[in-house]
Amino acid sequence: MVIEKVKSNLKDFSHLLYPHNCEGCGTDVLNDDDILCTKCLFELPETNFTNTKNNPVEKTFYGRLNIVGATAAYYFTKDSLLQHLMIELKYRNNKDVGFYLGKQLGYQLLQSERFNDVDVLIPLPLNPKKEMKRGYNQATIICEGIASVFQKPILKNAIVRIQFTETQTQQDRVHRWQNMQHVFAVADKNVIQGKHVLLIDDVVTTGATLEACGAAILKVPDTKLSIAAVAWTI
Repeated sequence: MVIEKVKSNLKDFSHLLYPHNCEGCGTDVLNDDDILCTKCLFELPETNFTNTKNNPVEKTFYGRLNIVGATAAYYFTKDSLLQHLMIELKYRNNKDVGFYLGKQLGYQLLQSERFNDVDVLIPLPLNPKKEMKRGYNQATIICEGIASVFQKPILKNAIVRIQFTETQTQQDRVHRWQNMQHVFAVADKNVIQGKHVLLIDDVVTTGATLEACGAAILKVPDTKLSIAAVAWTI
């Protein structure tokens, strides 16, 4: 009883020194491993694409890429909680956000039968200059969150970027697609040959980068491809 009281007091003291608050509403009523309280988590706009064939993410790649399936966990809109979380992950060194969102995507994948035969997870390689500046690849952090519940191995270096590309945020679909041609290459064909690869990214917009990376993967014989992301841009 005394030990439990001491532990409780130490936890309270630690919380005063290092407050842990919800990234959404700021409340401190949440688990230590969570970045959102229950209320804010349930307010994230789920897509239900993971359980839906021919969903908008899959349709993005029709006629462009031979995929088994594709999904995104949430809808992405401007000035939303999800946009705030993505900014935290990509520009404010908040890797906990990426891991947490990856876990949420992982739970969705785990509950769906459509991705049961996935063998490996591959994070979309980040532009090397961006990764050096940021210090990490956000897709890799998301992968780690997914793997913590979906229990699939991560191949971090199976695909590499062999060309530098400028930011594509302001470019249309055609120019994005043109810029991404021949950007990716498979580093070791043996590790993905005969495997069903789940390619992971943070947000799907035009799909040009995922398409280019996926095309490189599918050049390896007897390889299947699916795609998953945290968010889908409306």
